Amino acid sequence: MIKFEIKNQHTAWLTLNNPTTSNSITYEMIDSLVSHLDQIEKNNQIRVAVITGEGSNFCSGGDLNNMIKKAEMFQGDSNELRVRYEQGIQRISKAMDSFTKPIIAAVNGAAAGAGCDLACMCDLRIGTDNSKFLESFVKIGLIPGDGGTFFLQRVIGFAKAMEMTLTGRTAKGSEALQMGLLNQLVDENDLHSATQKMADQIAANAPIAVQMAKKAMRISYLNDLQTSLDLLAAYQGITQRTADHFEALRAIQEKRSPIFTGQ
Repeated sequence: MIKFEIKNQHTAWLTLNNPTTSNSITYEMIDSLVSHLDQIEKNNQIRVAVITGEGSNFCSGGDLNNMIKKAEMFQGDSNELRVRYEQGIQRISKAMDSFTKPIIAAVNGAAAGAGCDLACMCDLRIGTDNSKFLESFVKIGLIPGDGGTFFLQRVIGFAKAMEMTLTGRTAKGSEALQMGLLNQLVDENDLHSATQKMADQIAANAPIAVQMAKKAMRISYLNDLQTSLDLLAAYQGITQRTADHFEALRAIQEKRSPIFTGQ
């Protein structure tokens, strides 16, 4: 359900691979994605992860046929469904939120429902005129059970997130860029190369500093100034004594590109 590739030495590409249902999320996909994220986390050679979808869409969210049949992750009574969410798709939310390395979503086509939320769990998003974001749960009488109410507003702000959540309307292309759903809007033929270019730009920086900067950004978003300042002082104390920091200083003096080792 997930295709895994390492490109340009430092980038792991995870491709949702269930194209017959526009890469709808299943238990198998949940297990595979969480497992791959754990492997990437432990691999010091990988500095950036990319998530994309096989075929013409990014991810359609939950499988509607399984919903109708009350099958797979949608079986059982209300309390059983609650447990299935906690032990199922919410594992993705927790794994993505605790993942320390940058994640880029290459949004090919539609990102609907839980697919929209998955894209918002990523740190950056690159798309095309064909990219579509739909927080579509209310359209089928549901709520964002995977954590969408948390992630969407962190990306586009409370008011716009409320609008998308309550209307279920589609934001695509240039509108998605203006709203902040996309960091870059590129030609459809350039999606892969533009995503890899951004991954390479990130991977070229000091890995420890990148990971700490990502964590500091996320914590600072949810906390007060003093909490952020205390955290940043501690993180700066760590990064300022890394080998990569001194390598960068030498590289500036010697007018060359630094060679970072993650130490």
